[in-house]
Amino acid sequence: MTCCLSFLTAILTVSLRNNMDPLSAALGLMYAINLTDIFQWGVRQSTETENYMISAERINEYFHIPSEPGLHKEELELPTNWPVEGRIEFEKFKLSYRSEFEPMLKGINLKIEARHKIGIIGRTGAGKSSIFQALFRLTDKSITDGKILVDGVDINKISLNALRSNTNIIPQFPVLFSNTLRYNLDSFNHYTDEQLWDALEAVQLKTKINKLKENLNTKVAEYGSNFSVEKFTNQTILTIAHRLNTIMDSDKIVIMKDDIIVECGTPGELLTKQSQLIADMNKDDDDELVTYL
Repeated sequence: MTCCLSFLTAILTVSLRNNMDPLSAALGLMYAINLTDIFQWGVRQSTETENYMISAERINEYFHIPSEPGLHKEELELPTNWPVEGRIEFEKFKLSYRSEFEPMLKGINLKIEARHKIGIIGRTGAGKSSIFQALFRLTDKSITDGKILVDGVDINKISLNALRSNTNIIPQFPVLFSNTLRYNLDSFNHYTDEQLWDALEAVQLKTKINKLKENLNTKVAEYGSNFSVEKFTNQTILTIAHRLNTIMDSDKIVIMKDDIIVECGTPGELLTKQSQLIADMNKDDDDELVTYL
């Protein structure tokens, strides 16, 4: 753009040389260069404004997303402190993502005892993640069939808020907010400091947090790297795994294929059977499996 403006100014200067003194010609060239800087600044500002408006547009879209049906409406009153034991039962449960699609879970029956650790394994597309989507009602209940009972309560008859506030998903790569430890533990200020300290003690972090200068007001590092301890007791846990050796300490292992449960049992039972499915999925884990046996 600088070249174009300078070239245009030079042409005009030559064309008007008989009517323009040298001082005016020099002044014109100087302003042409200054105008180029102004144009470049204007282009940068318009680009930044467009980028900012995209963010505002996305916020506006999220703000107007309709709430899920049944967020607060419930058909029955939950028992106090539900769930207490953590028993989970699937009764002929079917799940589709849309009414016109094939079911992703095809009439599964599964009973999980209280406080048991369950490993769920299968190839990609076998239906492992669909079990968790069903437990948290991430799809419309109108396109599901059968029942899921948690401590004897049909989760389709309680509000989404009650269901999701009393159960948790821990992703493979957990994300913590860049805020204080207290905010991450209790974002809605429902619990006292004493209750939060009890929770930290349960996961063996109380001593570590006590040593910190700001205690519960300590800032959480990126990815929560300064507060990483794995410990669960007296909880019912369902784990999705891609390799059998990662869930060998589970009470039971559920093997899925083609959206149904094909085998279910303790690790020892499944390994003793010499299941072909297990053999196919764990060709690289033979040494570890033999050690377990």
